Amino acid sequence: MAIDYLKRILNARVYDVARETELEVAPVLSRRTGNTVLLKREDNQPVFSFKLRGAYNKMAGLSKAELARGVIAASAGNHAQGVALSAERLGCRAVIVMPVTTPQVKVDAVRARGAEVVLSGESYSDAYAHALSLQRNEGLCFVHPFDDPDVIAGQGTIGMEILRQHQALHSDRPIHAIFVPIGGGGLASGVAAYVKAVRPDIRIVGVQTVDSDAMARSVASGRRVTLATVGLFSDGTAVKQVGVETLRLVKKHVDEIVKVDTDAICAAIKDVFVETRSILEPAGALSIAGLKAYVAREKPKGETLVAIACGANMNFDRLRFVADRAEVGEEREAVFAVTIPEERGSFRRFCELVGAHDVTEFNYRIADAKLAHVFVGIGVKARGENARLAKTFVEHGFRTLDLTHDELAKTHLRHMIGGRSVLADDERVYRFVFPERPGALMRFLSTMSPNWNISLFHYRHQGADFGRILVGLQVPVSERRAFAAFLKALGYPYEDETDNAAYRLFLG
Repeated sequence: MAIDYLKRILNARVYDVARETELEVAPVLSRRTGNTVLLKREDNQPVFSFKLRGAYNKMAGLSKAELARGVIAASAGNHAQGVALSAERLGCRAVIVMPVTTPQVKVDAVRARGAEVVLSGESYSDAYAHALSLQRNEGLCFVHPFDDPDVIAGQGTIGMEILRQHQALHSDRPIHAIFVPIGGGGLASGVAAYVKAVRPDIRIVGVQTVDSDAMARSVASGRRVTLATVGLFSDGTAVKQVGVETLRLVKKHVDEIVKVDTDAICAAIKDVFVETRSILEPAGALSIAGLKAYVAREKPKGETLVAIACGANMNFDRLRFVADRAEVGEEREAVFAVTIPEERGSFRRFCELVGAHDVTEFNYRIADAKLAHVFVGIGVKARGENARLAKTFVEHGFRTLDLTHDELAKTHLRHMIGGRSVLADDERVYRFVFPERPGALMRFLSTMSPNWNISLFHYRHQGADFGRILVGLQVPVSERRAFAAFLKALGYPYEDETDNAAYRLFLG
């Protein structure tokens, strides 16, 4: 019952290790959405996640005999750090079973606090099964990451803080909705149980990824659904089966569940970085992505919306992927496959149609005597603009395939365009560097002489001050002197890579 959880939350022992985190206005997101967006900064906890609240509340209530035996937990990372910190504070042994897919930053953080780490399985559910086996064999006390009333109550203190902080800072603007990420459901259960007991008028919106939506499916079917597989990008919410108690509480108190994809999460990570200069992990940005999806669907104006930024244990190596996909997730980049005639002037005609739009990517390799297939990314400013661009290209005779939402193309094919070509006679290959600013690539292309056929082109905007381009041009031996003069007049730094061993091996 909600009243039971209200008492549990009010009496939860979390502040021995946790801190009351900030409830901050996100001015950029607020302006963009037309609402007041507030971020609950649980990424600022000592272990960079909210999970220590529930873990400590559970462990602080164990008897001396239970603590003496030690504890065990299964976790994708953040709960593990909460248990490890709590065990360090309470002076007990902690064994943590983590999926083999857990980011190394989380594994290292757990070990640094003295916990024993066992890697097993590819998801939380796999690790959980192994942890239960170890618990039986070693007589340890199990600390569940979400399906435990004490853990749920610990997480529920976040809801208590949100209402208290909002009352102190923004009492004239009532909260319309609180957005909560859902994996197993402990955070959503605790926050919703408290908020609905005190302020039932506030909407609680759960957020899940489209490929780890066990809670949404379970709510819809009225029973716990076990997913065969889960998406691993948002590893903190990669749960195959939700809890019995969390399902009961979510069904009772959560108003709806919004689902978002990987690109939307990447865009949300970028949004929070722009606001705070902090980098959230995918699960940590899930609620922000859900908030944006809700605003796009419901179009609220002038409301107060709260998103729980629940974690910042990001693996550094993932940032490359996040940066690559954030623009598509925000619908600021459209990706196309465009077919143009393999004849002089058609390349320039296509560039003229692109016009003032920023080109974010351009991949091409000569492969056919009559047709050229170009993989191109183009910066857009509004939703639906990719459809208008595609229509323009088609109307001017360029067959176009919109790849903006094609996972194969965005993840793999963009990196595989190229290879050897029997049509690339007399090919010379150069790397160019040019100042990266709006329209710079188009200006570069407009200076290219039409006297030599472009046989290879690769460019990807990397967010740096300088753009880098690899170009192949078919230059007969008799025209090399004229080509040298052209390079000199071009005015861009360049390197001749025609004799590069890697080029010879893979492209030449």
